[in-house]
Amino acid sequence: MFEKAENKVNEAAGKAQEVFGRATDSHDDTVKGATRKYASQAGYAVRDAADTVRDQVSSNPLGGLAIAGAVGIVLGFLLARK
Repeated sequence: MFEKAENKVNEAAGKAQEVFGRATDSHDDTVKGATRKYASQAGYAVRDAADTVRDQVSSNPLGGLAIAGAVGIVLGFLLARK
């Protein structure tokens, strides 16, 4: 829960820094602000995806196990290739 609030604060701070950079024609502040804002938004997406996967696996554990096994096999083949 705290992480969501932290991401919201970082997103707002990034947006403010981006706006400040545009107002002062500072590319450095604009880029840093945009990076901070988009990193926070990516954090939302990752957290939502993890929550969705967790919910799906708890509602269907056999399907989750089958998918995990398939991913393990694919990674094994990819890592074994030289």
